[in-house]
Amino acid sequence: MIAAVPDPSPVRTRLATLADAEAIRDIYNPAVTGTTVTFDLVPRTVEAQQEWIRAHSGAHPALVAVDGAGRVVGFASLSPYRSRPAYSTTVEDSVYVEPHEQGRGVGGRLLADLVEMAVSHGFHAVMARIVGGHEASIALHRSCGFELVGIEREVGRKFGRWLDVALMQRLL
Repeated sequence: MIAAVPDPSPVRTRLATLADAEAIRDIYNPAVTGTTVTFDLVPRTVEAQQEWIRAHSGAHPALVAVDGAGRVVGFASLSPYRSRPAYSTTVEDSVYVEPHEQGRGVGGRLLADLVEMAVSHGFHAVMARIVGGHEASIALHRSCGFELVGIEREVGRKFGRWLDVALMQRLL
C-alpha cells in the first residue's frame, strides 16, 4: 500500500463570520485600489465589510478559505444575479485569493464549494463576470465547468481605461 502524501498547506472552507471582516478587507481592499478585478472604486470600511457579510448569509453565502494555521487566505460569495423575480434561480459568484496563495488551489476549492452550495440551495445557474484579460480567473472558472457565453464591451471604467467583462456560466 502506498502512503498518501499529506498536503503541505491544507486549506478548508467555512462560512464567513463577522469576525472575518478584517481578514476579508485585507484581501479585498488591495484589489480595489490596485487592480481592475473588481469594479469597486472605494475600499471597504470594517462596518461596510461586516454589512456585506450579513448580506451574504442564507441562500447567498460567503465562504472563507482558511489555511492550516487558521488564517483566512481567500473568500468567495454568491450574490443575486439581478433583482427582478424571474432571475431568482440564478446567482453570480465572486472569488478572491491572497496574492501569495494564488495558483495553489485555494480559488478552486472556494469555487467548487460555492457551486456545491448553489446546488444545495436550489439554484439553476451560476454566472461569473470577469474583467477582460484576467486569464487566471477565466481558467479557474473553466476548470469548474463554466463556459464563456459572451463579452460585454467597455462596460466599466477604472484607472482611466475602458474595461470589457467576460461573462461565464455554469448550469447546475
